[in-house]
Amino acid sequence: MSGDHERRQLHELSSLEAADWNEEELAYHHAVMSELSPWMNAQGSAIHAQVIQEIERRKVRDRPTYDT
Repeated sequence: MSGDHERRQLHELSSLEAADWNEEELAYHHAVMSELSPWMNAQGSAIHAQVIQEIERRKVRDRPTYDT
């Protein structure tokens, strides 16, 4: 991994709200959970849903606003 930041593992992140995850962690764990979704239990599916919601929330927050 490049840079000084080390990506936290899912067991480290599970006690945090998705809002406290960084962009790289959200993207990485979303990709992994998407691949594993057919085999995830309800808890895993719930965490994945929170990750998706946080990604969407950040997309909306980061959209440029235009004065009309």
